[in-house]
Amino acid sequence: MSGVSRDQDVDIDLSQLVRAVWARRLRILTITLVGAGVAFAGAKIMSPQYRSETRILIEPRAPAFASTQQVNDAGAGPLMDELNIASQVQLLQSADLLKKVINDLKLYNLPEFDDAANGSAMSSILVKLHLRKNPMENPPEERVIDAFVERLQVYQVPGSRVIGISFTSKDPKLAAAIPNAMANVYLSTQSGAKLDSNSEATRWLEPEIESLRRKVSEAEKKVAEYRTSHGLLQTNGTTTFPAQQLNDISAELTRVRGDQANAEARAQAVRNALSSGEASDTLPDIMSSQAIQRLKGTESGLRSQVSDLQTSLLNSHPRLKSLRAQLADIRGQIRQETQKILASIENEAKVADLRASELERQKDTVQANSARAGEDEVGLNALEREATAQRQLLETYLVRYREAASRADSNSSPADARIVSKAIEPVDPYFPKVVPIVVVAAVATLILSAIVTMLAELFSGRALRPIDASAETIETETGAEKKIGPQAAPVVAVRSPARASMLAVVAEEEDAIDEAAAQVPEDDNEFSVASVAVYLTGSRAPLAIAISPTGDDGSAATVLLTRILADAGRRVVLIDMTGSGHPTELMAEDQGAPGVTDLLCGEAAFGDTIHSDRLSDAHLIPQGRSDVRRAMRGVDRLALLLDALASAYDLVVVECGAADVAGVSRLTRSRDVEIILSLPQIEETVFVTLMTEFQAAGYERVVLMSDGEAAEQRLGQAA
Repeated sequence: MSGVSRDQDVDIDLSQLVRAVWARRLRILTITLVGAGVAFAGAKIMSPQYRSETRILIEPRAPAFASTQQVNDAGAGPLMDELNIASQVQLLQSADLLKKVINDLKLYNLPEFDDAANGSAMSSILVKLHLRKNPMENPPEERVIDAFVERLQVYQVPGSRVIGISFTSKDPKLAAAIPNAMANVYLSTQSGAKLDSNSEATRWLEPEIESLRRKVSEAEKKVAEYRTSHGLLQTNGTTTFPAQQLNDISAELTRVRGDQANAEARAQAVRNALSSGEASDTLPDIMSSQAIQRLKGTESGLRSQVSDLQTSLLNSHPRLKSLRAQLADIRGQIRQETQKILASIENEAKVADLRASELERQKDTVQANSARAGEDEVGLNALEREATAQRQLLETYLVRYREAASRADSNSSPADARIVSKAIEPVDPYFPKVVPIVVVAAVATLILSAIVTMLAELFSGRALRPIDASAETIETETGAEKKIGPQAAPVVAVRSPARASMLAVVAEEEDAIDEAAAQVPEDDNEFSVASVAVYLTGSRAPLAIAISPTGDDGSAATVLLTRILADAGRRVVLIDMTGSGHPTELMAEDQGAPGVTDLLCGEAAFGDTIHSDRLSDAHLIPQGRSDVRRAMRGVDRLALLLDALASAYDLVVVECGAADVAGVSRLTRSRDVEIILSLPQIEETVFVTLMTEFQAAGYERVVLMSDGEAAEQRLGQAA
């Protein structure tokens, strides 16, 4: 491959692939237009195919002359289920139905349905090579049916009882005629099947009806003979003669007993009136007697005469005596007539009593007869039930026979289906669709051309770039070795794992490192601020602890490191924990702004302690105005502050000044941190001591930053 050695790791250069495609855009566009033109020409050469569709609704139907009851029965019948609809779909594709349509439309005369007779040269070659069966071996009828089935589609419309029949043909008229013809043949076949069913029903019902008629006649004859032999004659409805007679006697007995009680009550009232000497004028029986009424009238007249004569005659006058004698005689006649009325009423009571006794005797006799008739009725009821069942079955058969006979005679039996949409002659061809074919062909040609171009770039090696890891290898400089001396050998052993880890991270984050390296000045010192910035850019640790054993000059290098990271696009914040406040002096606009000591003492909110750097996009948490000693009492809470900042920033830099390992351990509860030793000038004793202490504490990722004088100069120039 061009520019890449065989044993070298490579990566795909996507930008080169895009540039290669863009450079050949005219060629790709030309190929695309050619492909679209070929697709257009091919679509125009193809014979157009037309498709039309007929739809049939499957539903129970009754004849137009059917009665209301029949229509209701047909409408109340069970609807076609999925299996019934699927069966009708298969029936529409049956060979008998297709043959009838083919014969009716004379399709066997059309070349479209016998392509095998006019086969192409390619088909002949395939047949000779025995790669394809010779279609001429099949009978002509079978070839026509096969061609017909290939163009036919019968399906059930989802979620309905509608069946669609679609047909594809080169002739638009034929595409519409065949589905309509299939629907008509299907409906006529269904109607004919129902007529055959009606004829078969009439043939079966005729002998059954004759047999039932004989059975009904015999059953009714048995009922009549049994009723006569047992004296179970009916009077009205279903009531027998003994039962009716018993009802009449009971009613008459009740009436006679009522008359008897009434007569006895009337007689007792008359006796009471006679024995007590009370006036009987108020009794209905006495007042209704005409003789009593005449005697009462005569008595009234005599009383009037006596009253009139007493005013002019003495009591001993013969005229008064005669009238009084007549009056007494009239009263005697009234008492006699009353006695006669009483005797008449008593006679009525006696006659009623005799009548009741006679009725009681008749009732007992009739009850005995009725009991015997009840036993006989058990057998009569069984015979009547048998006769009723035979009669109902006969009537049912007669109704079904008349219905089937009327349908068979009138040849009117609609199929359980109707056409809801007839096929019409299509105007536009179903296939080919010129525009979609051209568009799809153009898009496919464009994509394939671009893919071929990219593959050519990949195989040629122009779209591959080497991954050069040797450029990041860090070697120990000879000058540094001379300056540190022989005693620095253990320090190099401690330093090497950290640098090796940095190289691994840099290899993973190559793009980010390149961007950061492009924005920082080139420096040959591998421990410079710029080199440490590149390392931290590729590091995944969220926290970096900067230790400045020599004081403010080391803190100035940390400030420069923070600004370089911010200029490289990293979200970084610096926390001033130096004690001298030198990072705050270099970065803060307001030297008295609240900071970390105010936060730890509870005198400032967390959001109020974060400020912007006056010369970069970095953020700063200054030292603050509160007492440092009082703030250090709550230094354990600083670990929570660091966790919160690590979730919001890419990197949190803590400048601790001249701190020891114990103080750093209190800040970092985990070991996922970067330890930066900011030494402007490398002092062998200090450097070796710090490296040994951090190694003993478990911190393996320790980075040396030795560029303090350059940092002071750059910060001075920026200020």
